[in-house]
Amino acid sequence: MSGNRFLRPPGARTEKEFLSRCLQCGQCAQVCIFDCIVMHTGFNPFVAGTPEINPKIAACHLCMRCSAICPSDALHDIPIEQVRMGFAEIDRKKCYQWAEFLLCRSCYERCPIKWVAMELERGEYPVITDKCAGCGLCEHVCPAKAIIVTPTRYVDAGRKNDGGK
Repeated sequence: MSGNRFLRPPGARTEKEFLSRCLQCGQCAQVCIFDCIVMHTGFNPFVAGTPEINPKIAACHLCMRCSAICPSDALHDIPIEQVRMGFAEIDRKKCYQWAEFLLCRSCYERCPIKWVAMELERGEYPVITDKCAGCGLCEHVCPAKAIIVTPTRYVDAGRKNDGGK
């Protein structure tokens, strides 16, 4: 993610607890079969070497292997329906389906938890619910680039927002 906002892997504890537990071992990135987890580079000593996901490059599929292997429990095992890495929003002016430009449900078809995270308004228009995990898969596959995932947490000059799961 750009700037000071990080999309953490699924199962990440609150940012304060996550940062205190994370060993920066990289096992979560190594076990990720979709190569979506990278270790943060940069000069901020609070977050350098910790795992992050950029859905524009590679989105999380919620396989939960990262949380299963984490030796410090910075990423803990939770049901995928409880994951809250971020929140996706659809720009209806850009969305092919909402703009009635062409039939497209790429986001809906690829959502790993669509049974709770998405609805089809009037049976055809995608709507993201408050149960969205924020995995970024919808943003990654959207051909119109109409979806943006906002992370639930941020790190800014050492101040931490404790959002997310």
